[in-house]
Amino acid sequence: MFFKTIDFSKHSSIKVGQETEVLMVETDDTPPSDRYLIGGANNLLISPTPPALMMLSKDFAYITEEDDMLEIGAAMPTGRILSYAKKHNIAGFEFCSKLPGTLGGMLAMNAGVKEFEVFNILDSVKIDGVWVNKEDISHGYRFAKLNGIATAARFKKKEGFSQTLLDTLVNMRSNQPSTPSAGSAFKNPEGDYAGRLIEEVGLKGMQKGGMQWSEMHANFLVNVGGGTFEEAKYLIELAKEEVLKHFGVTLIEEVKIL
Repeated sequence: MFFKTIDFSKHSSIKVGQETEVLMVETDDTPPSDRYLIGGANNLLISPTPPALMMLSKDFAYITEEDDMLEIGAAMPTGRILSYAKKHNIAGFEFCSKLPGTLGGMLAMNAGVKEFEVFNILDSVKIDGVWVNKEDISHGYRFAKLNGIATAARFKKKEGFSQTLLDTLVNMRSNQPSTPSAGSAFKNPEGDYAGRLIEEVGLKGMQKGGMQWSEMHANFLVNVGGGTFEEAKYLIELAKEEVLKHFGVTLIEEVKIL
């Protein structure tokens, strides 16, 4: 293990945060229990006083094949997973396109696009050094209870990478802003869309300092320049209050606030 100083105003996808000392976990290390594990910081909003943090080092960024199984380290970036699947004609990973971050982050929140999500193709996860079948892990829409630190996952190989499906999924995400954000701010309520509700209460495009509810997609909180944690938190809380007041719906954050 070693410490690394990470500037979250540059490292995180929403470009909010400050220089923070993060513990990097290497192979054969026993991760401490008093630190919060983060991935690629693509769905994180870091406060000025975050908990003690740790990340998996590049030791956990790998892909190996054995018989009909694919093993992927939790620090593997989604872009590299997609490239590997395409190169080796492996089906099931097309939805990783435009999903930033690492496999570990995807596992922790059962990330996906529409009906395509990582637990659909998952076989098992290595949690605290023990392989656990996906059936034994409580999971659902945008959540998974790993109850420990995931360092790798296994997937059954299936031939037939689909460029057509990839193109379709990429097109589905074409309405998402390229401005720095942490992805979807809220989970979609059952039978509805968080973006629609935020737009209906008149907050689409609303700006507080350097943070704004995107004019392109109302469920994306974007950093239009120099945005701060306080400004982001203000807009998040305002959206929750207004949607609850007008629709009786409690919005639940998809972005992780630390």
